[in-house]
Order: sequence, then structure tokens, then C-alpha cells
Amino acid sequence: MNNIILIGMSGVGKSTLGSMLAEKLNYNFIDTDILIQEKVGQPLPQIIKEKGIDYILQIENEINSNIKVENSVISTGGSVIYGKQAMHNLKNIGKIIYLKQDFEIINERIENIEERGIIIRKNQTLEELYDERVPLYEKYADITIDEKDFSIEETLQEILNALDNN
Repeated sequence: MNNIILIGMSGVGKSTLGSMLAEKLNYNFIDTDILIQEKVGQPLPQIIKEKGIDYILQIENEINSNIKVENSVISTGGSVIYGKQAMHNLKNIGKIIYLKQDFEIINERIENIEERGIIIRKNQTLEELYDERVPLYEKYADITIDEKDFSIEETLQEILNALDNN
């Protein structure tokens, strides 16, 4: 399969870069957070608040496990890496690109965790969540793009270069 799947923490630009990449490649664009919201009929923060973390992780795993598309850029939620079936499916249908960013920059970009719909346990800090997820992103990635101090356009170019070389 020839899909491109973007993984990484909230705040790395998966949705923005995903839509730009899809346009550049003339691919379809899928944002799995939107698929979750459509299935449940509520925004992510409300789902997390009302139904809990386990519920949303289950729905996220289910939705990502059942994606069957071609010629698509798929932007996933930051917690997709907790779903083994989801990651197995995504690995089978395309190349997984991990958009890596330093914690300090993510911390600056994320103003309100609750409003962003970030799946984080009670009493867990954003830094603890980052430290927990990074090894999983690295484990599943076919390609890692270190965004460093890149602009969104520079990051997009890095992705295109990496895809040409893989």
C-alpha cells in the first residue's frame, strides 16, 4: 500500500503537514481525530471527559485498525501508538513517519491540555507523557523527521526528501 501515516506528539503539526503533504502528492487526507469525533458524535475533549481514557483509546484503536485506503496521507492522534492492532494495520497499509520535536517546543505550543483533547492520565505531566510516548513513536516509525527549528515548509520538504529516498 502507498499511504503515508504521520505519528507524533500533539503540537508537532501532523494535521497541518498532513493536509499540505496530501495536496502536494495529490493524495487524499484523513485526520483520524476527526474520524473518532464523527463516530462518537462529540469533540475529543468531551469524549475524554465524559467517557474516559480507556474508552477513547479503544475507539481510536478500532478506527485505525479498520482504515483501508490507498493514496492517502493519514494524520493520527498522538495516542495511536498505544493501539497494537491499529499500528499493525497502519504499518501494513503505508509508511509511518514520526514527526519528532523537542519537548520544550511542544510544551510551548500546547496551551491547554484539556481543550486539545490530549489523552493524559490524572496527575501525569506533559513531560512524563512525552517521555512515555517517544520510544513507541521510534519503535513504529519507518522514517523519523526531526523538525528541529524547521518552518512548516522546511519540514514538508524534509518529508518529501525522505520519501524520495525510501
